[in-house]
Amino acid sequence: MDSTVKSPRVRAREFRERQRARGLREIRFWVPDVRTEAFRAEARRQSLVVAMSEQEDEDQAFVDAVSVWNDE
Repeated sequence: MDSTVKSPRVRAREFRERQRARGLREIRFWVPDVRTEAFRAEARRQSLVVAMSEQEDEDQAFVDAVSVWNDE
């Protein structure tokens, strides 16, 4: 067993190399933080806009239609 301690940078590089050797590619992206008050406020604002829309019934029907899964 190798008694040398590898730095986190070396371990991460080796991990990425192993993943690439398996045919995988690393992708990084940012997503909204749904835990923030700002996100909740904007989601509520958008929900109210949709709910007050003249097409609200059609919009909800669309959401319902695309939410149905074959296994349900």
